[in-house]
Amino acid sequence: MQPLIALIAGILGARVAGLAGVAALDGWQPALRTGVALMFLLTTSAHFVPRLRAGLVAMVPPSLPGAGLLVTVTGVLEFAGAVGILVPATAPWAALGLILMMILMFPANVSAARRRVAGATPLGLRTVLQLVFIAAAAAAVG
Repeated sequence: MQPLIALIAGILGARVAGLAGVAALDGWQPALRTGVALMFLLTTSAHFVPRLRAGLVAMVPPSLPGAGLLVTVTGVLEFAGAVGILVPATAPWAALGLILMMILMFPANVSAARRRVAGATPLGLRTVLQLVFIAAAAAAVG
């Protein structure tokens, strides 16, 4: 739920800042890009904080090799996407990359839910959240 809270807080905070006169945040798309970036910066941190990282490594399906490396690579990609979506010139490519990554990583969420990995979000809720996150990334660039 923390990523959803970060997404909503980022969108609303950026929108308020835009209405208060911050020109770079004036409009819904800059606010959406800010919310998506904040959400991914939050999730990126889990890839590198040892206590949280262990849970992500456990979520990687057992059939995939190098779970630790996969978690590191996806963390780096999430960080790059979060930064990239904030820059108008790179935002469409960053959003596309983040959307593709969310789609490709969804089977790991399914696997974790089915294996009842500690910290895994129940599959129904995870599916709804994933759709919201994908929609937010797509809307952030039009």
